[in-house]
Amino acid sequence: MEQPRSRFIKVRCNDCENEQVLFDKASTTVLCHICGSKLAVPDGGKARIKATILETIE
Repeated sequence: MEQPRSRFIKVRCNDCENEQVLFDKASTTVLCHICGSKLAVPDGGKARIKATILETIE
């Protein structure tokens, strides 16, 4: 069985340490819900993650 190529990931904001879940192939800029910092920006296929990745959610 083929594994999915995209995943949800749990990240921690580098500015306020808020944790939130986002899609690793985000097609829009993902902002922190607390302070508004950029957590991920689209970059073609996979998003460029600007936060600390804590875990991959299966």
